[in-house]
Amino acid sequence: MSGVTIQFFASLREELGTDKLYLKMHEAISVRELVQRIADQESAGWQSALSSSDILVAVNQTLVDREHIVEPGDEVAFLPPVTGG
Repeated sequence: MSGVTIQFFASLREELGTDKLYLKMHEAISVRELVQRIADQESAGWQSALSSSDILVAVNQTLVDREHIVEPGDEVAFLPPVTGG
């Protein structure tokens, strides 16, 4: 089965109600397109949560921008901004 594993961390995981999902796909797409596909599959609230400019995206454990190409078999992680105190 071709697709990508998508992980959500920290407050984003709590907001979306899951820590991981699997999205079937057979072709390479940008992170921006991936977010749209997730929103189409889940709900519009996901689009808003994942499109925020504060959210970092990593593909195969490397931070990338929204135009980065995601290939089937990749692991994508969405990370909220780190806060400290």
